[in-house]
Amino acid sequence: MESKISTSIVEETQDISEYVAHLQLHMTLQARNLVPTLKPTQEDSRQELLHQTQAYFEKFASRQGQNFNC
Repeated sequence: MESKISTSIVEETQDISEYVAHLQLHMTLQARNLVPTLKPTQEDSRQELLHQTQAYFEKFASRQGQNFNC
């Protein structure tokens, strides 16, 4: 019984952590959309790849931080 309860708590904590990580990523991407661009809207593929990579690592770091706080 106790094991079942602790497993449920761990699963809920993981679900909340995943939700928070997703929300943080969403807020970060939305904040970027609010900043006006200073150069033409057409970006080269290297710049786009850089933005995608940065977003991925921000999401990854956010999730890692959540795992250490549990």
